[in-house]
Amino acid sequence: MAEKSRQMFIDGKWVDAIGGATFEDLNPFTGEVYANVAAGSGKDALRAVEAAQAAFPEWAATPPAAKRQIFLKAADVMESRQDELVTAMMEEAGGTIGISMFQMGFVPGLYRMAAAAAYDVKGEIIPADHADSFFMAMRQPAGVVACFAPFNVPYILGSRSFTLPIAYGNTAVLKPSEEAPLTGGLLLAEIFEEAGLPPGVLNVVSSTREAASEIGDEMISHPAVRRISFTGSTEVGRVIAEKAGRHLKRAVLELGGKDPLIILGDADVDYAVDAAAWGAFLHQGEICMSTERVIIEKSIAEEFTVKLKERAESLPMGDPTNPANAIGPLINQRAVDKVQAHVDEAMAGGANLVTGGRSDNLVYHPTVVTEVSPDMRLWTEQTFGPVAPIMVVNDREEALAVANNSDYGLSAGILTKDFTQALDMALRLETGMVHIGDQTVNDEPQAPFGGVKGSGYGRFGGQAALDEFTELRWINVQRQPRTFP
Repeated sequence: MAEKSRQMFIDGKWVDAIGGATFEDLNPFTGEVYANVAAGSGKDALRAVEAAQAAFPEWAATPPAAKRQIFLKAADVMESRQDELVTAMMEEAGGTIGISMFQMGFVPGLYRMAAAAAYDVKGEIIPADHADSFFMAMRQPAGVVACFAPFNVPYILGSRSFTLPIAYGNTAVLKPSEEAPLTGGLLLAEIFEEAGLPPGVLNVVSSTREAASEIGDEMISHPAVRRISFTGSTEVGRVIAEKAGRHLKRAVLELGGKDPLIILGDADVDYAVDAAAWGAFLHQGEICMSTERVIIEKSIAEEFTVKLKERAESLPMGDPTNPANAIGPLINQRAVDKVQAHVDEAMAGGANLVTGGRSDNLVYHPTVVTEVSPDMRLWTEQTFGPVAPIMVVNDREEALAVANNSDYGLSAGILTKDFTQALDMALRLETGMVHIGDQTVNDEPQAPFGGVKGSGYGRFGGQAALDEFTELRWINVQRQPRTFP
């Protein structure tokens, strides 16, 4: 694999970092250098924000038909480059064919939805009590959006951070993860450059992990930045929220999850195994919505566990570029060490390792653990690996209590044949999203995506994104002079 040399994208130009520095972006499976990438600093973030600020007035005034054409072209460009983009996802982020192709369907759909969303920036007439007053509520783009995207599902999460905001007339600066600067940002910039997006509307600043805080400070504090779009860990999300609050900036934060899959005693066991394996092991568990807690009624727990063990042991692992493999590498050694620590601590605390619990280099074996207790980190903290811890309960009320006993609240799934019962449970689950008859990993561009509690606040997608990334303004026209006392 030949190394690539990649610049960052600012004001419609491909440029080196101001200091000329670069960093090595590694292939997580081979350990080889995938690309040498421009290593930005706060100064690069400043020039990116200034470029976005300068582009904002003209872009905000651009007719929706012109915006629509750009997004439709971006969707076509992405589809035309599918093979190249899938390979990049495999080589840079360790994604297998399943998660890679899922993104190839989702992201063009997002771009085409954004093409229509350019017409959503509307207003309304409000009844006025005062004589001869004409009240209007108008939505307008807010300004520059500071976007931060993680490594794990980079095409979706990078695109989601800026696509609808710029469709509404905002401009954006995106900082992708240092683990996926190409798939999470630079390749997306190429797509929109080819689609004809004007200079400065989308800017991408790549950087090392060490420079992330400096860049984040510049992007959040700059007066031109009026919104913050962040997807990542709860720990970093708290830092972002504190900085945003200090500057009175609105933020949309989609953070970590410890997502429960509730399986009731009347569920079809084979379907439950299919759902749990997909939810827990897809993309090595490196998804914010991954099924990280399986809560199952006692009557079917033993049969389910045996079959989930068989499924976990049957999944082929290894090189993600081999389409036969379902499990690829975790993103780096830190990720492997975290997963291993969670599993080891659970074993030391009395949990039962059904299968897995080990890695081959960065490829962690699909793991099933039973007899977990609610105080174990494997049960309480986001593991972000292919691990399915199982807790057995006596009835649905206990299942609901166990599911809600969490600092997180992103996604949940409920498997039962009684959908009336499931709906009652869904209304009482403390999560931003609930999927009845399905596992926890679900997303579509038009859905209001986000969590509660430690999983963040604000929503991406559909009408919710319009609320988040525009300013709602009241404009009053006094048609006749008022009489003042």
